Amino acid sequence: MSDENLFAQLRKDHEMQRDVLDMLTDTSGASEGREKMLKVLSELLTSHAKYEEMYLYGPMMKIESTVDLARHSVAEHKEIDDTLNELKETKMTSPGWIATAEKLQELVLHHLDEEEREVFRPAGKFLDNNDKLELARKYKEAMQEHRNVTV
Repeated sequence: MSDENLFAQLRKDHEMQRDVLDMLTDTSGASEGREKMLKVLSELLTSHAKYEEMYLYGPMMKIESTVDLARHSVAEHKEIDDTLNELKETKMTSPGWIATAEKLQELVLHHLDEEEREVFRPAGKFLDNNDKLELARKYKEAMQEHRNVTV
């Protein structure tokens, strides 16, 4: 078992999302690169949100002092998902495509920064080290299984 806790695992995924967003917003037109980056980003965001809600926000919802933080973050996941769907439905050659991609980038970056600054510490207070390691293991396994199914 890895000694990486849940928050370290989530931060690694956050960095990957930041990198892919940068690559996506650097693309142009209906290019193969744009299509590929959008597909990669979609998989990253969808699987990350699903398993983060399961292994971080689920436990947080059970604690009175963190339930509002968890609800806020889950609401932001919904907003990100809606914007991602809007981007997928926009023609890649449309002038509005990059504006929507940049809106998505802004939403995701805000969410990731907020999680890292305002959510992880309070959540970490109610999880003991064994919980953090076990949740990290479950999260990582779920993400790997998801990627194996969708690749």
